[in-house]
Amino acid sequence: MTKEAILDALAGVRDPELDEPITDLGFVAALELEESSVHVALRLPTYFCAPNFAYLMVADAKRAILSVPGIREARVTLADHFTANEINAGVADERGFQATFPGEADAELDQLRRLFRGKALIARQERLCRALLARGFSPEQLVGMRLGDLPPSPETDLYLDRRAELGLDVSAEAPLLVNPNGEPIPEEKVVDHLRRARAVRVSIEGNAEFCRELLSTRYALSVGEETHP
Repeated sequence: MTKEAILDALAGVRDPELDEPITDLGFVAALELEESSVHVALRLPTYFCAPNFAYLMVADAKRAILSVPGIREARVTLADHFTANEINAGVADERGFQATFPGEADAELDQLRRLFRGKALIARQERLCRALLARGFSPEQLVGMRLGDLPPSPETDLYLDRRAELGLDVSAEAPLLVNPNGEPIPEEKVVDHLRRARAVRVSIEGNAEFCRELLSTRYALSVGEETHP
């Protein structure tokens, strides 16, 4: 195994709120590989980033590393965060979120994860629709479009990935425009749906850019500087 293989695995771990890989966001601060053992250090834009999202990224990163063939031990630590000690200990001991924060967390994070995956789905759907319109498809065509009608593109691939994560239909006959529960959007509501989808997409993109700027300022990173090992 190589550091590149581990980084490839970590590229599958996303900030739940921003729907971007932690590698692209610059959250991977260090990576140490010794035989079959890996240590990865993560950093976040602020000292007070939400503990629930931080926990998910640390736990997901550990699972991703252990999925790399040949890796037998993975240690993921969060630095410079007000709940770093609790999260690092909880993930190391494979405790859930509630057990990591006893008396503070009243639920695990499955519902939160699904909520933000739903927002990611809507944002990716809107990006795909904008790309289709730019390629000459009409709004009327989008209304009746099926997944099998979609031309190959990076936007298509990402949208289908987000649908699959939510367990939604990705067959060729499935409608393009659905809500996060997989229910088709009625024709008379498509305009309003896409308007709201645009607001979701703009919010996610704006938050991602804001987090990049905060991270860059916090760690004195130069423009274009590599932010992961």
